[in-house]
Amino acid sequence: MTIETGDAGVPEGYSKFIADLKQRVRTTQFRAVRAANTEVLRLFWSVGRDILDRQTNQGWGAKIVDRISADMRREFPDQKGWTRRNLMYMRTLASVWTTEEEFVPQAVAQIPWGHVRVILDKLITQEDREWYAAKAVEGAWSRASLEFEIKMDLKSRLGSAPSNFSATLDVADSDLAQQVVKDSYVFEHLDPGKQIAERDREQALIDRIQDTLLELGRDMAFVGRQYRIEVGGDEFFVDLLFFHVTQLRYVVVELKVGKFQPAHMGQIGTYVAMVDGEVRDPDVHAKTVGILLCTERNDATLDYALASTASPVAVALYEGLTPEERAALPNPGELEAVIEEELQAHGSLIESAPDPIEV
Repeated sequence: MTIETGDAGVPEGYSKFIADLKQRVRTTQFRAVRAANTEVLRLFWSVGRDILDRQTNQGWGAKIVDRISADMRREFPDQKGWTRRNLMYMRTLASVWTTEEEFVPQAVAQIPWGHVRVILDKLITQEDREWYAAKAVEGAWSRASLEFEIKMDLKSRLGSAPSNFSATLDVADSDLAQQVVKDSYVFEHLDPGKQIAERDREQALIDRIQDTLLELGRDMAFVGRQYRIEVGGDEFFVDLLFFHVTQLRYVVVELKVGKFQPAHMGQIGTYVAMVDGEVRDPDVHAKTVGILLCTERNDATLDYALASTASPVAVALYEGLTPEERAALPNPGELEAVIEEELQAHGSLIESAPDPIEV
């Protein structure tokens, strides 16, 4: 039986059905594009493997790459991926991942070709290449984001901030909490040349909360600034409160201008304890942790300060980017040009694959 709604002939529940259907179509399209991208990279790897094998075993010289480029560009004039430079990248790709069985299961086979070139250009060790490729897939990084995180050495910063987690949390939880914290943070929207108050810096972080969350970590959600907690009739205000949606824990963030002082530990330790006792649901949420951000720290005094609080706290550095440094980052127009380059490089190869759904 059809139940009519306000729109003639539209059954009850239709709106939800069509919304779900649209989402399934988008999800399938995304999977199809990713699968097609992997096939393109599999092709590029095989081309590089063939060139490398023939140069190694059959004595083909370096100039053969120019010949291959010319022949392929004549055959496929609409495809921009057959330049000499790209063919050399294909050769390098095959020299780094020496077998197809090694290459295809890796995250690097799931990222765009431009990302692969960045990884080959800027990273030396196999461990680093695979780590950044996995992070790029996990975070859906743009090529500019990948270059930025490599430049800022994210791998060494992540999880290495000094903390007392091992002394204040269970072993398993301590390891998880440590993964939330970077040793240092780079907020490109903070200008290190401007001497402004902590409250104004907090406001700058909130004004561009999306950028702040990206630097804190993609699993972070913003809860509030000057978050009010009432204890025994007294009011307290936590500077910045976040929630880690994967680990299900609150994260208290305190921002300090200048060098770390042991006195800072008492304040953030108290706030962490308050959030843990008054806000956290102990049946659902992991233990609350705190991150104290400062621009300088003395590790000798830091160890004593961390030992002085029973609350789980990490102390990390933060910095901003000068206008000159920000100007060096790609602007939206440049990013659009990068995307267009990617589409021209092997977009026609993807388009030639069967489209599973037409909408």
